[in-house]
Amino acid sequence: MGLIYFGIRVTDLERSLRFYQDGLGLVRLRGGRMPHGGRRVLLADPGTGQRVELNWYPPGSPYATPYVPGEGLDHLGFSTGKAADIARRLERLGGRVVLRPTDPDGVRQNYYVGDPDGNWIELMAWGTSRKSRPASGKASR
Repeated sequence: MGLIYFGIRVTDLERSLRFYQDGLGLVRLRGGRMPHGGRRVLLADPGTGQRVELNWYPPGSPYATPYVPGEGLDHLGFSTGKAADIARRLERLGGRVVLRPTDPDGVRQNYYVGDPDGNWIELMAWGTSRKSRPASGKASR
């Protein structure tokens, strides 16, 4: 068994697609309709292959329950060499920086940005020290 993707519910599919594609660089793999008029779009990170499915349900759908930000989702983690730049770009696309770096030795610069629906995105910029990097050993984007 292996994890192949995770799905998050969004309130505005087009707005979320702009955020995840233009802001985070994810690419669209496929999309489609779901029962009760819902829509889904599967996105992937071109560097790591990690996938996320954005799910939108119209009013009246049995799946369109009251939206609670982060419902069942803590955060999505992205490794990057340019966390501050990406955080600013995500703010321009409707995101909100909710936590700025606090690492006093500067080895790791973590930003947490809320997406347009309040889900948290962690942007991790790792220092040059080999032991400070994640298991993959590389920072992307």
